[in-house]
Amino acid sequence: MVKKDFDLEKRWGKLLNGLYDLIGKKPADLNGVLFLIGVQELGQGLKPFSKEQKQDLIHIAICKVLSLAGFYELDFIDQEGWPHWKLVRELPHFDMLEQEKLLKIHVIEYFEIEFDIEIKS
Repeated sequence: MVKKDFDLEKRWGKLLNGLYDLIGKKPADLNGVLFLIGVQELGQGLKPFSKEQKQDLIHIAICKVLSLAGFYELDFIDQEGWPHWKLVRELPHFDMLEQEKLLKIHVIEYFEIEFDIEIKS
């Protein structure tokens, strides 16, 4: 494993532990963290969501965290309060592992910005 990958995984582990401290449950994976970000960005609290709504929440989170790198920008919020994003810069063509790394980097950045915390390796 390359050092920067190891550092990313250390930072990711610290984020997961911090989320455990905050919500009393450790998200199982990246999608679990993205779901939490989606719920946060929707701003309607934790409530029962349909399977489709859960997928939409993960999409909201992906757009939000990738907006930090200029890939998406908020387009509008619909009548039900759901944010809609538009792609403003093409995403690089990565394999699944590289996509996951990109998301993890920006998820960590999201928590550092939105919650004013620093997650060091």
